[in-house]
Amino acid sequence: MPTRRGLLAFAFGAAWAGRGVAAAEPTPGEDGLYHEPWFLQSFLDLREDLESAAAGGKRLAIMWELRGCPYCRETHLVNFADAGIASYIRDNFEVLQLNLIGSRKVTDFDRQELSEKELAQKYGIRYTPTFQFFPPSPDGLEAKDAIAREVARAPGYLKPQHFLSMFRFVRERAYERGSFRDFLAGNG
Repeated sequence: MPTRRGLLAFAFGAAWAGRGVAAAEPTPGEDGLYHEPWFLQSFLDLREDLESAAAGGKRLAIMWELRGCPYCRETHLVNFADAGIASYIRDNFEVLQLNLIGSRKVTDFDRQELSEKELAQKYGIRYTPTFQFFPPSPDGLEAKDAIAREVARAPGYLKPQHFLSMFRFVRERAYERGSFRDFLAGNG
């Protein structure tokens, strides 16, 4: 006859073993950033990335991260781990991951070639994670000031419900009708 201690040990062991068969947690790459397999693989030319996203019926978002950033990790382990959120983003956006202090060369919409760090400074990116969202077309972007090129920005970590809402806000072009705060108030 099983004892209470034996049952508890079995239950604990089963729960612990079950963790191993759950969805694999993303692990940091050589650069210390967590990577999603569906993130955009890019030549780091923002105009080309936006045109390519638009040709596929998607929008372009840039995710800025930093090695060791706890909220970047949370975004991957919580927000992107939610199948509904990940599916919505994958279906509607191309997400380009950049490193706040990175050295890779990126060509901006105005054709200026900068390191990731210099590009972050140009756009005033100060927090990680930060998501930048751009219009559906690159037309006219090169003539605008850097920050004016964005249609929306999410600086810092957003809980899953608001995170998904931010992507919906951009996809539905709700920024043309009001602020993100207004969008949240009108959409529960």
